[in-house]
Amino acid sequence: MEQRGKDTSPIERILVIMPTYNERDNIERIIPAVLAQDKRINMLIIDDGSPDGTGEIADGIAAQNKRVKVLHRSGKLGLGTAYVMGFKYSLENDYDLTFEMDADFSHDPSYLLDMIKSAEKDGDMIVGSRWVEGGGIENWPKKRERLSRWASKYSQLVTGLPVHDCTAGFQAFRKRVLQEIDLDRIHSDGYSFQIETKFKVWRSGFKINEVPIIFKDRVHGESKINKKIVYEAFFVVWWLRLEAMFGRI
Repeated sequence: MEQRGKDTSPIERILVIMPTYNERDNIERIIPAVLAQDKRINMLIIDDGSPDGTGEIADGIAAQNKRVKVLHRSGKLGLGTAYVMGFKYSLENDYDLTFEMDADFSHDPSYLLDMIKSAEKDGDMIVGSRWVEGGGIENWPKKRERLSRWASKYSQLVTGLPVHDCTAGFQAFRKRVLQEIDLDRIHSDGYSFQIETKFKVWRSGFKINEVPIIFKDRVHGESKINKKIVYEAFFVVWWLRLEAMFGRI
């Protein structure tokens, strides 16, 4: 596919979308840590009715800080739909750069600056990558590391996607990317959501940059990864390949 020209528009407004579910042990620390990185950053917390009170804690922070907004959903509706909601919010409020980011400190806020610089240089989509030189993981069991590496290799092989870390969830999008891809046609979740968004961005001719990060396993709370998410990713990559071969399905 033909590569699009560089986006030279300035990045003046940045949104970090952060879905939450039972993150009360992290939310009060992660919000100020993110906002401290750059004065251009605002945050959108999307809470899926956390029974531990995460949403209410976020409301309290937002009441004291105009750079924080909170959206509440009725239940655990999935990571993919949360991010699509956040992308639409970003477009409606005219943000220049939009991040996906976890609330559990596995995505270190200090990497935001490197990713912003990469977008300012020439990137349309910036991926915080574990599997490029300088990247890696900490405190993961070997089984989970092998699964993540295998998932990325498998996704590359099936789809042709030229990204080393296909399942990475720490990523940023220039505004023109979110304007171009059809957000209403993104239906996958978890690992597969991350693969699908990268694939659609790449197929649309946008430039994807990978910035090395060290991914740290969460200290507080429980991982949201389960077998259903892994199985979904296995089949979605074939659906993406067929879509690329025969057009929209």
